[in-house]
Amino acid sequence: MAYLYLPRNHQPDDSNPQWMNKADNAWQLTSATLVGLQSVPGLVILYGSIVKKKWALNSALMALYAFAAVLVCWVGWGYQLAFGDTLVPFLGKTNFDALEQKFLTSQAFVGKFPNASMVYFQFVFAAITLILIAGALLGRMNFIAWMLFVPLWLTFSYTVGAFSIWCPQGWLFRMGVIDYSGGFVIHLSSGVAGFTAAYWVGPRAPRDRERFPPNNILLMLAGAGILWMGWTGFNGGDPYVASLDASLAVLNTHVCAAMSLLTWLMLDILFYEKPSVIGATQGMITGLVCITPAAGVVQGWAAVLMGLMSGCIPWFSMMFLHKKMWFLKQVDDTMAVFHTHAVAGTLGAILAGVLANPRLSRIFYMVDDWPKYIGLAYGIQSGKFNAGLRQLWVQLIGIGFVFIWNVVSTSVICLLIRIVVPLRMTEEEVSEGDNAVHGEEAYALWGDGEKFDNSKLQFVHEIEEHQVSKSGYGL
Repeated sequence: MAYLYLPRNHQPDDSNPQWMNKADNAWQLTSATLVGLQSVPGLVILYGSIVKKKWALNSALMALYAFAAVLVCWVGWGYQLAFGDTLVPFLGKTNFDALEQKFLTSQAFVGKFPNASMVYFQFVFAAITLILIAGALLGRMNFIAWMLFVPLWLTFSYTVGAFSIWCPQGWLFRMGVIDYSGGFVIHLSSGVAGFTAAYWVGPRAPRDRERFPPNNILLMLAGAGILWMGWTGFNGGDPYVASLDASLAVLNTHVCAAMSLLTWLMLDILFYEKPSVIGATQGMITGLVCITPAAGVVQGWAAVLMGLMSGCIPWFSMMFLHKKMWFLKQVDDTMAVFHTHAVAGTLGAILAGVLANPRLSRIFYMVDDWPKYIGLAYGIQSGKFNAGLRQLWVQLIGIGFVFIWNVVSTSVICLLIRIVVPLRMTEEEVSEGDNAVHGEEAYALWGDGEKFDNSKLQFVHEIEEHQVSKSGYGL
């Protein structure tokens, strides 16, 4: 047999079946882990440091809880709802295959690696979507309500978008929508769902909303840096193969992010005469979000253009439109998730329909269906205007579907939860913060010893008093 002439480490065996490519599997696991690091510790650090000191622990724990809860729900039923056999055109049949050895060690529906790698890879995307939603709700959502929201929203909202757009049997996938790595499924849905949930939960306390100093901007930058570098796996892992397309997607991702950051920074200097660190971080995020639906199907110059636009349009919506439009002002979106994810995600989805290169689309989708996956610009250039126009129309249909579904599903979920528990914290908890909610504080240093002695944690764990040395440090 031919494989007998291969080196031993390449010969098929029980742990290395003929259908598996070790390099592809290694890259898929690496990409998934990079995306996981975006959430834990990336967004845990970013959320915990960008909010006021009194909300640092609550914000970080909302992200950490969501990561853990999504994984349990994902292997239990979420993966099959999002990628299983068709139940209806927008949802799969649920079962417990994602916990079965036979299923997990068989080949995934796409790619040359096992289902276990695919389940893990898709989990980290589901988890970060819920964590992004949390960004709109920081500083006032009842933690018990959040614990209920996460599994419900994953089950009834995220899985619908994932199946419709990413699963080969999904109705939008069949129409030919271009969503390379989650511009629709993750960013548009999290931005819309976060904004909708923020409406139902209500605003933060006026004093928290009016004055919102981050407790540690340097630590915020550390979280932002992990988020940026983790996007290498976010977009680089979606071809499901260590390919030319993966390399292009990674490079385009970082080029767009850099261009967007620089554009946002220049606009801050031009209009406010100060280069804002938080503004630069927002520009970085909008660039990463904008390129996501198109990362591997556009050329380098298109990535630069998308970075320029993602630095301008979300900046304008956040800094000007938000202050002018009555409805936007009524909703307290703590981390401006609507602007950085819904607006930037919508922009990226539209630009994918305009700038998608047909040759690159063929490499990614591996199809010869020329009426699909042609950006409008290339349709005009090649004399296939109708095909390009159709692609843009499909993108708009996808945007409309994700927007409407998330408004409706998120509203229903919030209304159901508030029948069981309040969506908001009590006024005492809103006023005091972490200590009232968790019995802990983020910065319990020696100068805060008296405050710590009176915390709930002191009584829960029966902490003894620490002797303090003359230098002021605990012994």
